[in-house]
Amino acid sequence: MPRETIIETRDLVKDYVDGHNVIHALDQVDIKVEAGEMVAIMGPSGSGKSTLMYILGLLQPATSGIYLFKGQNVLEFSPQQQAHFRNMELGFVFQSCDLLPNSTVYENLELPLIYAESDHSTRRKKILDALERVGLSHRVDHWANRLSGGERQRAAIARALVNTPSLILGDEPTGQLDQKNTEIVIEQLREIAGQGFTVVLVTHEGDIGQACDRIIRLRDGRVVDENGADNGQPEPNPQLALTLAESGR
Repeated sequence: MPRETIIETRDLVKDYVDGHNVIHALDQVDIKVEAGEMVAIMGPSGSGKSTLMYILGLLQPATSGIYLFKGQNVLEFSPQQQAHFRNMELGFVFQSCDLLPNSTVYENLELPLIYAESDHSTRRKKILDALERVGLSHRVDHWANRLSGGERQRAAIARALVNTPSLILGDEPTGQLDQKNTEIVIEQLREIAGQGFTVVLVTHEGDIGQACDRIIRLRDGRVVDENGADNGQPEPNPQLALTLAESGR
């Protein structure tokens, strides 16, 4: 049975003007991502992968083209509609976590729910459910600045999940983690995808790409491969591959 298409882009273009020169960051990019997929966007520096992520997250406008989210061209939304869409449909996980250091884990997860105007009891249930998904229920009242690096990133994932969005976007989410915590975070993202969430990650790490269902490779702003072929990328780390294999992935 075919799955719902969450993301579809058609002829997506992003140009930057540098003096008298036009830089084509994205050049007619066509991609599709289905519900429940875990997809890596990979490519060398300057390939356009972060630009694509920012456009998918409506953090940056496209120059031209179509971006359909569940069939709606969200690039045509007003700024207010886009802000509401980001809060309700998207969850973001960045390399730096971006938690408020002098707030508790609970308070960090509560912020997007306040913007969504949830009542207190609903907020608490959603926060505890999100922390349970990432194994951090016991840290709910801890200060964010007292968490370990791996715990901070898992808390950031929980914050991304708290509004039960359709799509989780991650920009190098393991870039500041050691190998052990990288394995934990990637395995939890895999479990989240298995629960029906769609996960799209920008990464330069071959290990992370190999842990995903599919790899979309960019070069010079164009899609050059969507089937996960190696194309000269680094070999996956054997320890990570073993960990994922033992978990049944």
